[in-house]
Amino acid sequence: MLSKTVKSKIFILDTNVILHDHTCIYQFEENDIILPITVLEELDKFKRGNDLINFQAREFTRLLDDIIGDELFNGGKPLGKGLGKLRIETGKPFSENLKTSFKEDIPDHRILSIAEYISEAYPKRKTILVTKDINLRMKAKSLGIQSEDYKTDQVTDENVLDKTVTTFENFDDSQIEALYSQGSIAVEDAGNEFTPESNECYIFKGTSSSALAKYDAKSQRLYRIEKKPAYGIKPRNAEQTFSLNMLMDPEIKLIALTGKAGTGKTLLALAAAIEQHRLYEQVLLARPIVALSNRDIGYLPGDASEKISPYMQPLFDNLAVIKHSFNPRSNEYQLIEEMVKEDRLNITPLAYIRGRSLSNAFFIIDEAQNLTPHEIKTIITRAGEGTKMVFTGDLQQIDSPYLDMKSNGLAYMTDRMRNQDLFAHINLVKGERSYLAELASNLL
Repeated sequence: MLSKTVKSKIFILDTNVILHDHTCIYQFEENDIILPITVLEELDKFKRGNDLINFQAREFTRLLDDIIGDELFNGGKPLGKGLGKLRIETGKPFSENLKTSFKEDIPDHRILSIAEYISEAYPKRKTILVTKDINLRMKAKSLGIQSEDYKTDQVTDENVLDKTVTTFENFDDSQIEALYSQGSIAVEDAGNEFTPESNECYIFKGTSSSALAKYDAKSQRLYRIEKKPAYGIKPRNAEQTFSLNMLMDPEIKLIALTGKAGTGKTLLALAAAIEQHRLYEQVLLARPIVALSNRDIGYLPGDASEKISPYMQPLFDNLAVIKHSFNPRSNEYQLIEEMVKEDRLNITPLAYIRGRSLSNAFFIIDEAQNLTPHEIKTIITRAGEGTKMVFTGDLQQIDSPYLDMKSNGLAYMTDRMRNQDLFAHINLVKGERSYLAELASNLL
C-alpha cells in the first residue's frame, strides 16, 4: 500500500509531464506518485524519433527499468531517502459521472478514471493530477479532482520576464560628464541607492545631457555605452544599442534577447555575428519547428529541405535585410555570399544541431520561447570553447500547448542565469519594423 501518512499527498502524472522532464518522479519530495498504465502505453508511441520528447520518453523508460519490481504494482516502490513511493496503476472502470460527462474512451479520460478512483480510495489524503494540459486540468476539476501544472522548473520571479532597462531621471550632471570624459564611474559615485546585477544596463538622464551605461561586476564600475552599428545595421533606440554592445562583447558568452515581434532581436544578433566573422569559425542560426495545428511537417509536400523551408524563412528574411543594406558588388555583400557558400553561415532547424559539439561558433537560437527548460539546457551544454550563444524570443507568443510564460525555457534560463558574469539579458520594448507593425502589436 501507499504511504499512510495523511500529510503526504498523492500525485498522479500525465504523459506530458514525463515528456517535459523525464526525472519528474524525483521532484515530489516525500509524496507518493501514481503512474497510470495509460501513460506507459502513450510513452511507447514516443520512443522512436530524434526530437527531445522522444529522448525524454526513452530516458524515462530506462529510468523505470532501473527501479522495476513487483512493488510497482503492489503497494508502490520507495524512490529513495526523503522521497515517497512510485506505483503503476492499472485501468479502472469509468464511473457514471465520468461516463455522463465524457462520451469518448480516450487516454485522457482513462487517466481521469484512475485519478477519481485514487481520490476515493484514499479520502484522507490529498490526490492531485499533475498535467501540463490545461483542458485536462479543467476536466479534472469538473469532476471534483484537484489538478495543477508541473511547477518544478517554472520561473518564481515574474519580474524577470518583463524587466526593462532602468532609467534614472535627474541624474547628477557631473557623473554623466565623468562617464563621457573617463568612460566609466564607480558604482558608489553614482549617487543612487541601487544594487546592480552583472551586465545590467541603465539610462542616466541629467538636466542637460544623458548617457547609456552598463554595470561590470568584476570592476564594480559603470561603463558608458556608445551607439555603434554592426555590419550595416544601426541601433535605433537604447535597448538596441545595449543589445549590440552585449552581442559584440566577447566576454559575454550567453545572451537572452526578449521582446515582441519587430523589435529587431534576430536581426541585431545576425548582424553582430557577421560583424565578428573573424572571431568565429561558423555562424549558426536555428529555430525549433513547431508544426501548425499540431500536424507533423510530413504532411507538407516536397523533400526534407522543402518541408522545412517555410519554418526557416524568417531567418532568411533577416539575412536578406542585412545583404540589401550593401551594394551587390561590395565586399560586405560578397562576404555574406561566401560565408553561405562555404557553410560558415548556416541556417538550419534546431533538431539538426542536437548532438553536435559546437566550438568557436556564434550560435543564434530563434523562437526560443517554444523550447522547454530541458531543451535549453541540452543546447547550452553543447557549447565548446570559444562559442557564444544567443537566444531570442517573444514570451507573449508561445506556440507549444504545454508551455506558458513561466515554464518555457527562455524564461527559465533568464531567471536562473541572471547576475552571472558571462550572461546578459535585454528586453526590447519598442518595435522598429514599421509604424503599422508597432500599432498592430500594441492594439490587436
